[in-house]
Amino acid sequence: MFEILVYLYETYYRPDACPDTAALVKKLSAVGFPEDEISEALDWLTGLANTSDQSQSLFPISGGFRIYAAQEIDALGTPAIGFIQFLESAGLLNSRQREIVIERALAAHESPLPLDKLRIIVLMMLWSQGTEPDMLMFDELLLSDDDNAARLLH
Repeated sequence: MFEILVYLYETYYRPDACPDTAALVKKLSAVGFPEDEISEALDWLTGLANTSDQSQSLFPISGGFRIYAAQEIDALGTPAIGFIQFLESAGLLNSRQREIVIERALAAHESPLPLDKLRIIVLMMLWSQGTEPDMLMFDELLLSDDDNAARLLH
């Protein structure tokens, strides 16, 4: 599924540039993606659109801090939660975007969620909102864990 999400991000500058569902399924099949992964990715994107639409009433923007439920901690894992907190504390995500990312991360059904997949989820959330990540966020989202280790100062 994540390979398809990356393909869509790289191929279509904006979500409204994507073809309709039937044409997109044909295009993804022609590129070589398996049918079950295409279905999973499209379901995930539909969930993203629904969550984003409902986010205005479900997730008010707040200045408080988030306490994670035990199930969320188990599903996301400490590195993913730390990364989400980093993005929020750096002002790169607001609280509404954070909640969308968490909801979509939980919908990925991987426990714990690897950071590379969380980065894709953040990119897709921003992409769906028509927002381009600033350079700091872009670096954080596109660098691998190995690249981050090389950047440590100590």
